[in-house]
Amino acid sequence: MNFEAIQMKQEGEVLVVTISRPEAMNALNQTVLRSLAAVLDWVEGSVAEAGIRAMILTGAGEKAFVAGADIKQFETMTPSEALELARQGQSLFTRLETLKIPVIAAVNGFALGGGLELALACDFIFASDNAKFGLPESTLGLMPGFGGTVRLPRRIGAGLARELTFTGGMVGAQDALAMGLVNKVVPQADLLNEATKVAKVIASRAPIAVAKIKASIHQGASLSEDKANELEAKLFGELFATEDKKIGVAAFIGKTKPAFTGK
Repeated sequence: MNFEAIQMKQEGEVLVVTISRPEAMNALNQTVLRSLAAVLDWVEGSVAEAGIRAMILTGAGEKAFVAGADIKQFETMTPSEALELARQGQSLFTRLETLKIPVIAAVNGFALGGGLELALACDFIFASDNAKFGLPESTLGLMPGFGGTVRLPRRIGAGLARELTFTGGMVGAQDALAMGLVNKVVPQADLLNEATKVAKVIASRAPIAVAKIKASIHQGASLSEDKANELEAKLFGELFATEDKKIGVAAFIGKTKPAFTGK
């Protein structure tokens, strides 16, 4: 299953999506954005049929996850065209962020500009030990436009987000781990295996429950505590109508391993 500049490989219940423009350090251009949209279309329509329960997003090669946007396109871009580009990227990344299945970003090398914004739209990030993160748009007279100024402060706090975006500087994998930007740092050779291992654990859990947990965390972040608790209670109650709840509870009581069906 290949799209232009993107490769897909399914390993059991885990889908690995690889952005593949190694000659341009996997930089985002219209081809990649359109292909990512097509990938999400396919995933949204095929999750149940294909048995996909978790997804990993990574970049081809050892140098970069996604090194940013294709800067050459900015040379002649008008303000109205830039506005439309930002809206396109934001809409696409929101689709990724709200995808029903969990998405792990496996960052191998540079995740700069739009690359970091793409990783931030995933549920969490695993990084190789040579990974570098940054939003360097201010060095170009620009600012992040694909959700970077929205998601980064929510991930690491406003103070650190301001420092990174104002200076346009980069941080290495260990600093990214310390500030809570990434969940785990591993040797580059182990990155995909580690991400796959965790994705398989997630895939073994009840998929409807995982989807509702993801929705509760995402939607609850923008609600008051009372409203967020109300949402959580609603979703909790809905799970009692699922077959997976019966399977899980029966397996626990019977001390067996549950085999969730996603129903």
